[in-house]
Formats: sequence, structure tokens, C-alpha cells
Amino acid sequence: MEVLPTVASVAQIAAEIIAAEARAAIAERGRFVLAVSGGHTPWLMLRALAKSDLPWPAVHITQVDERIAPAGEPDRNLTHVRESLLTDSPLPPENFYGMPVEATDLDAAARQYSHTIEQMAGVPAVLDLIHLGLGADGHTASLVPGDPALDVADRDVALTDLYQGRRRMTLTYPIINRARRILWVVTGKEKASVLSRFLRSAPSLPSSRVSRNRATLIADLDAASAIMPTSNH
Repeated sequence: MEVLPTVASVAQIAAEIIAAEARAAIAERGRFVLAVSGGHTPWLMLRALAKSDLPWPAVHITQVDERIAPAGEPDRNLTHVRESLLTDSPLPPENFYGMPVEATDLDAAARQYSHTIEQMAGVPAVLDLIHLGLGADGHTASLVPGDPALDVADRDVALTDLYQGRRRMTLTYPIINRARRILWVVTGKEKASVLSRFLRSAPSLPSSRVSRNRATLIADLDAASAIMPTSNH
């Protein structure tokens, strides 16, 4: 875990970590497969990543989760990924793989997305880096408290029930826990209580079921205030 003073510094360091992982993966295996989550700080992170000097044709980006909503909706993660990364980086457009949440048959679409990931990352798919956030209710990806997707053990991509007005498509624990690296990005005072519980591995939190092996967590001072209220160690 690393605590940084501001949201901007968290976003910058997160982008630098992703870029370093990308260079290492491409040098070793010829490609880098990244899964990105949504959120205000991640959009800043992706803007910083877009400016990185990378062998972009070897970078492949998938989504961790997405709301079932029409194209262009402001709460779609894809809308913000386009604004923060796809329009400003040399990433080839065909190297971004958006979740097919506009499909008529969503179950078939989830299966197809799992197959798409396998074509890049093998069977079973092993992603090079998965970026995750932490919700105030302890969720991560769209693995939310009480949802049936929490118990999916035989698929890498699942559909959720309604959560905050939308169903979601999400990566599941099996593929998340196979990742070579997990990068948590947590910012904001509203995350302070849940971050403290997460660091204690509170079993009621969906996020606590993500493997701690090969994981890095970056937080700002506000998010870390419940565990280090007076200083930045």
C-alpha cells in the first residue's frame, strides 16, 4: 500500500505503474493485456497513461465491468474511457475491447466477451494487470453485496442483478484472482471507513475475496484518513 497526498498524484503514480507493467509484459511475452474499471480518479489515470511512451500496438485493453445502458450514456464506463484514453493515445482502436452490453442476448454476449479475452490472454485467461476500485459498500468491479455474481465460479464474465438502477456485466473472481498483477486505486474521504475494513480483510466485503498476492493499493490521504489520521507514512 502506498498513500499519496492528492487524487492527482494517485492517478499519476497509478499510470506510471501500469506503463512499467506494460513495458515488462511486452518485453517478456510480446503483449500487455490490461482490464480497467471506472471512476473519477481512473479517468485521470487513463489521461496520464495516454501520454506514456509505450509500444502501443502491443497494448490491449478490456473492461472490468460496464453498465447495461445505451451507447453514449454518461454512466457508461466506455463513454469516459473514450474521452480519457481512446481519443488521446496512440492505442489502435481495435486493441480496445468494450463489453457488449448493447446486445439483445446478454448471456450470449457475456460468453462471447469471455472468449474475446481468452483469444488474447489464453485459456484460462490470465490478464497482465487488472485495475480495481473500492466502493463505499465494499464492492469491487460490479461484484456487489448480495449479488448472485459473487458466487460465479465457472465463468470469467457474468451479469448482475440491478444495482443502483442498472444491471452490469462484470469480470468474476476466477479471472480477477488469476491476474499477474492487481492495482487498487482508492481515493476520497467517503472511502475511509471501507478502506480500513478492507485492509482488515472484513469477510462481509466483496472486495475482500480478491487475492492479496501480487496486489498494490494506492490511496490518497482522504481515503487513508481512518488508518493514518495525522501523517503520511
